[in-house]
Amino acid sequence: MPIPLPETQPEFYEDVNSKRLVAWIIDVIAISAITALLTVLSLFTALFFLPFLYAAVGFIYRWIGLSRNSATFGMRVMSVEFQKSDGEDFDGATAFLHTLGYYASVAIFPAQLVSIVLMLMSERKQGLTDMVLGTVLLNMRNR
Repeated sequence: MPIPLPETQPEFYEDVNSKRLVAWIIDVIAISAITALLTVLSLFTALFFLPFLYAAVGFIYRWIGLSRNSATFGMRVMSVEFQKSDGEDFDGATAFLHTLGYYASVAIFPAQLVSIVLMLMSERKQGLTDMVLGTVLLNMRNR
Protein backbone atom coordinates (compact mmCIF):
# COMPACT_ATOMS: atom_id res chain seq x y z
CA MET A 1 0.00 0.00 0.00
CA PRO A 2 1.56 3.35 -1.00
CA ILE A 3 1.91 6.19 1.47
CA PRO A 4 -1.27 8.20 2.10
CA LEU A 5 -1.93 11.32 0.08
CA PRO A 6 -2.21 14.54 2.10
CA GLU A 7 -5.19 15.63 -0.02
CA THR A 8 -7.30 12.57 0.73
CA GLN A 9 -5.95 11.55 4.16
CA PRO A 10 -4.67 14.68 5.92
CA GLU A 11 -5.02 13.06 9.35
CA PHE A 12 -1.81 11.11 8.68
CA TYR A 13 0.11 14.41 8.50
CA GLU A 14 -1.58 16.48 11.23
CA ASP A 15 0.82 17.87 13.84
CA VAL A 16 3.68 15.73 12.47
CA ASN A 17 6.19 18.60 12.66
CA SER A 18 5.47 19.41 16.30
CA LYS A 19 5.49 15.71 17.18
CA ARG A 20 8.82 15.33 15.36
CA LEU A 21 10.30 18.16 17.42
CA VAL A 22 9.12 16.73 20.75
CA ALA A 23 10.30 13.25 19.70
CA TRP A 24 13.71 14.70 18.85
CA ILE A 25 13.93 16.28 22.32
CA ILE A 26 12.97 12.96 23.96
CA ASP A 27 15.60 11.16 21.87
CA VAL A 28 18.30 13.71 22.75
CA ILE A 29 17.54 13.13 26.44
CA ALA A 30 17.71 9.33 25.97
CA ILE A 31 20.97 9.53 24.00
CA SER A 32 22.44 11.85 26.64
CA ALA A 33 21.45 9.44 29.42
CA ILE A 34 23.00 6.47 27.62
CA THR A 35 26.16 8.48 26.95
CA ALA A 36 26.33 9.55 30.61
CA LEU A 37 25.94 5.94 31.75
CA LEU A 38 28.71 4.79 29.40
CA THR A 39 30.92 7.61 30.66
CA VAL A 40 30.45 6.49 34.26
CA LEU A 41 31.01 2.83 33.32
CA SER A 42 34.26 3.81 31.59
CA LEU A 43 35.41 5.35 34.88
CA PHE A 44 35.13 8.74 33.16
CA THR A 45 37.81 8.02 30.57
CA ALA A 46 35.12 8.59 27.95
CA LEU A 47 35.34 12.30 28.78
CA PHE A 48 38.45 12.41 26.57
CA PHE A 49 36.37 11.54 23.51
CA LEU A 50 32.88 12.51 24.67
CA PRO A 51 31.68 14.21 21.45
CA PHE A 52 32.60 11.13 19.43
CA LEU A 53 30.95 8.81 21.96
CA TYR A 54 27.79 10.93 21.92
CA ALA A 55 27.71 10.88 18.10
CA ALA A 56 28.26 7.11 17.98
CA VAL A 57 25.60 6.42 20.63
CA GLY A 58 23.17 8.67 18.80
CA PHE A 59 23.82 7.01 15.45
CA ILE A 60 23.40 3.50 16.81
CA TYR A 61 20.32 4.52 18.86
CA ARG A 62 18.59 6.01 15.81
CA TRP A 63 19.63 3.22 13.44
CA ILE A 64 18.41 0.44 15.75
CA GLY A 65 15.15 2.25 16.56
CA LEU A 66 14.37 2.93 12.93
CA SER A 67 15.39 -0.61 11.87
CA ARG A 68 13.18 -2.33 14.44
CA ASN A 69 10.13 -0.08 14.63
CA SER A 70 10.45 2.54 11.88
CA ALA A 71 10.57 4.93 14.83
CA THR A 72 12.90 5.90 17.63
CA PHE A 73 11.74 5.76 21.24
CA GLY A 74 10.77 9.43 21.10
CA MET A 75 8.76 8.90 17.92
CA ARG A 76 6.88 5.99 19.48
CA VAL A 77 6.06 8.15 22.51
CA MET A 78 4.70 10.80 20.14
CA SER A 79 2.81 8.20 18.01
CA VAL A 80 4.61 8.81 14.73
CA GLU A 81 6.61 6.47 12.53
CA PHE A 82 8.43 6.46 9.22
CA GLN A 83 7.33 4.63 6.09
CA LYS A 84 9.04 4.09 2.77
CA SER A 85 7.41 5.30 -0.45
CA ASP A 86 5.81 1.88 -0.98
CA GLY A 87 4.12 2.09 2.43
CA GLU A 88 6.45 -0.47 4.02
CA ASP A 89 8.29 -0.07 7.31
CA PHE A 90 12.00 0.73 7.33
CA ASP A 91 14.49 -2.08 6.91
CA GLY A 92 18.05 -1.91 8.20
CA ALA A 93 19.46 -0.35 5.03
CA THR A 94 16.81 2.37 4.84
CA ALA A 95 17.23 3.09 8.56
CA PHE A 96 21.01 3.36 8.07
CA LEU A 97 20.66 5.71 5.10
CA HIS A 98 18.08 7.84 6.91
CA THR A 99 20.32 8.11 9.98
CA LEU A 100 23.33 8.92 7.79
CA GLY A 101 21.28 11.60 6.00
CA TYR A 102 20.21 13.07 9.34
CA TYR A 103 23.82 13.24 10.53
CA ALA A 104 24.94 14.81 7.23
CA SER A 105 22.26 17.48 7.46
CA VAL A 106 23.22 18.23 11.07
CA ALA A 107 26.90 18.49 10.09
CA ILE A 108 26.18 20.78 7.12
CA PHE A 109 24.19 23.66 8.58
CA PRO A 110 22.67 24.95 5.29
CA ALA A 111 21.34 21.44 4.63
CA GLN A 112 19.67 21.49 8.05
CA LEU A 113 18.03 24.83 7.21
CA VAL A 114 16.80 23.45 3.89
CA SER A 115 15.46 20.40 5.69
CA ILE A 116 13.55 22.52 8.21
CA VAL A 117 12.06 24.69 5.46
CA LEU A 118 10.99 21.59 3.53
CA MET A 119 9.32 20.13 6.64
CA LEU A 120 7.38 23.34 7.11
CA MET A 121 6.49 23.91 3.45
CA SER A 122 6.05 20.48 1.83
CA GLU A 123 2.62 18.88 1.81
CA ARG A 124 3.96 15.62 3.26
CA LYS A 125 6.09 17.43 5.89
CA GLN A 126 9.24 15.75 4.53
CA GLY A 127 12.73 16.90 5.41
CA LEU A 128 15.65 16.81 2.97
CA THR A 129 16.63 13.23 3.85
CA ASP A 130 12.99 12.15 3.55
CA MET A 131 12.73 13.70 0.09
CA VAL A 132 15.94 12.03 -1.10
CA LEU A 133 14.93 8.60 0.23
CA GLY A 134 11.21 8.93 -0.53
CA THR A 135 10.27 8.39 3.11
CA VAL A 136 7.59 10.07 5.17
CA LEU A 137 6.76 10.49 8.86
CA LEU A 138 3.11 9.61 9.62
CA ASN A 139 0.81 9.54 12.60
CA MET A 140 0.60 5.93 13.86
CA ARG A 141 -2.83 6.13 15.46
CA ASN A 142 -4.49 6.50 12.07
CA ARG A 143 -3.25 3.20 10.59
